[in-house]
Amino acid sequence: MTLIKTTYNRRSFLKATSAAGGGLLLGFSFLAGCSPAEVEEKVADLVMPDNWFDMNGFIKIGENGVVTILSPNPEIGQNVKTSMPMIVAEELDVDWKNVVVEQAGFDNKKYKRQIAGGSQSIRKGWKSLRTAGATARRMLLEAAAKEWELPVGELTTTEGVIHHKASGKSAGYGIFASAATAIPVPEEVALKDNKDFKMIGTSVKNVDGHKIVTGAPQFGLDYEEEGMLYASIVHAPAFGMKLTSFDAAAAKASPGIVDVVQINTDSLQDLPYLTGTAFQKNDLIAIVGKSTWEVFSAKKKLTANWETTSKAENTESIDQQMAALIAKRSDKPKRKDGDPEAAFKNAAKVIDQTYTAPFLPHNTMEPMNFFAHVTDTEARLVGPTQTPELMAGGVSKTFGLPPEKVSLMMTRMGGGFGRRLYGNFLIQAALISKAVNAPVQLVYTREDDMTDGTYRPAYQVRYRAAIDENNEVTAFHVSGAGVHGGPVWANRFPAGAVPNYLAEDQEVTSNISTGAWRAPKSNFIAGAEQSFLDEVAEAIGKDPIDFRLELFDKAIKNPVGEDNDYDAARYAGVLKLVKEKAGWGKEKAGVSQGVSAYYCHNTYVAQVLDIVMKDGAPKIQKVWCAVDCGIVVNPLAAKNQIEGGIVDGIGHALFGGVTFKDGVPNATNFNSYQLIRGEDAPEEIETFFVDNGIDPTGLGEPTLPPIMGALANALYKATGKRFYNQPFMGRNGMLG
Repeated sequence: MTLIKTTYNRRSFLKATSAAGGGLLLGFSFLAGCSPAEVEEKVADLVMPDNWFDMNGFIKIGENGVVTILSPNPEIGQNVKTSMPMIVAEELDVDWKNVVVEQAGFDNKKYKRQIAGGSQSIRKGWKSLRTAGATARRMLLEAAAKEWELPVGELTTTEGVIHHKASGKSAGYGIFASAATAIPVPEEVALKDNKDFKMIGTSVKNVDGHKIVTGAPQFGLDYEEEGMLYASIVHAPAFGMKLTSFDAAAAKASPGIVDVVQINTDSLQDLPYLTGTAFQKNDLIAIVGKSTWEVFSAKKKLTANWETTSKAENTESIDQQMAALIAKRSDKPKRKDGDPEAAFKNAAKVIDQTYTAPFLPHNTMEPMNFFAHVTDTEARLVGPTQTPELMAGGVSKTFGLPPEKVSLMMTRMGGGFGRRLYGNFLIQAALISKAVNAPVQLVYTREDDMTDGTYRPAYQVRYRAAIDENNEVTAFHVSGAGVHGGPVWANRFPAGAVPNYLAEDQEVTSNISTGAWRAPKSNFIAGAEQSFLDEVAEAIGKDPIDFRLELFDKAIKNPVGEDNDYDAARYAGVLKLVKEKAGWGKEKAGVSQGVSAYYCHNTYVAQVLDIVMKDGAPKIQKVWCAVDCGIVVNPLAAKNQIEGGIVDGIGHALFGGVTFKDGVPNATNFNSYQLIRGEDAPEEIETFFVDNGIDPTGLGEPTLPPIMGALANALYKATGKRFYNQPFMGRNGMLG
């Protein structure tokens, strides 16, 4: 049993309130206050209380025992709308069949981390969500003890019912919900021991699953209201250009068009967190009308003139700049252990390889969109965003509105992968709404986002390993470069595992907009690092897994430096687990295996990939994946996240990439940009979790980075060729 304080600071406290019609409303952790809302539909066979209050992140208990739990964080497909309420329900000790889950709205006065990013939702919410459920349960018990005139210590709960074993008394939570509101919030509550979990660790289906498959309105594109107009934008055809003039006569004359307006986006200059790095802050042309079809059609009739105002970027030039930086070496290394220069000078052998990766678009299935209605006195925003607090703050600053006059309702997102951390499309919708004095939903076309979006930066990294006459690795040197920031994590493995280590990281600037892309930096560096380790292992005549385990053993027994940001024992643990489960080293006719292990987002992942060659093309038979992410709240959802990361990583390693010529990207839609297809995905993925009882860590991103290395290493065994440049395959289906 763990005792936990219910009060931490001014923004982190519990508050109990009576619900209209009776019942307990318990605000928890970082939440306080409420606002009315209506439940629009019955859920399954539950009979709803007459009145509900929408209280961000609050538990609502009706007089009939039905519980509503609001999920505070944005739902982007990572299933937090199911898993976060499960944590509350566990400590509340309520039957999941009697739980209704709702998406909470944005309120920066109630939340301390209302964001979908960094694979941190469960990790950051773990204690506060548990505290919410445990506190509600305790207050209900005290209300029952008072009513029955019994010691509270003699009462127990199970599935939403309070019991007194000695007298045989029992009653549902709903009976005591109103009385519980008069109970003072306890200063501390007891949390369950892990061994007593009943819900956490069980597989629960997505609470929105039925709505998704039946097409019920869930996403930003589904939102509509009376009088709403639709908008489409025309932006610069290349990075580094600005608008000089346009002719909108034909567009304005098109059916359903209400207005065509020029939108000045200078206001974005002071809001870099809304746009990603170096986002174009140019004027736009907005076509506003009565339907998306009409505005998209009118858009084709508009002519615009643009002029070049900054460098017309070319991928070839950017690649050359990165290579030059790596060759020049940095005068300010990120980390230096021992004397790497001497180790390389005295080496019997040096392995030296360079790896590259291109720009990547996000390509979410749901294109960028947002609803905005901005007046002189307030702003209403509805749509998909990973960072509601930053977005609402950006609108407040842009229009000079008090924060309390900006409301933002989050919808489910049809993918984000980092793209919806940035909200240039939200600000654009707000600017258009203000310009036409009407509620507007801005909808991007696929081409809009792929040609003027926020991209994963292009990267290069050079790895060197010094090997002595005894075939021992004496030094590692990693030197990386990237657009608007390099890819190197200086304190990650193999830092700490070798006596001499040097890490350098540099950047080139560009007017191409870049930003976070699923597992930032790790999405490239993991594959490069793990490919290089295999090559080093081969050079010294060691099995790739045994070589890694030897390095981990050194980091466990005699770590170098004090800033290593990984636990070598846990790292080695997942590698040993996947080795056992995949039958590593056992010959399989025609099958080539590749291995990879990586740590990011507080989670350890090791993968083995089986590949066969058919007609000169690779076919992935199976992926084994061992994961140490602490306690797994919802195994079904966890496996879905793991499998999605693996498939996504394989697809981009094989096919993903955008190049630029004179600031123009070479891909504009899926006819020119290849995503992974069913035939390219693994036939089977098997996942194994390490059961260590540690608090949960991240899971949405950690399985993507290492799969690129496992794939490259398996391809080498299958083809005899090492793969240093992503993507590995061209559009003609041939390996690069």
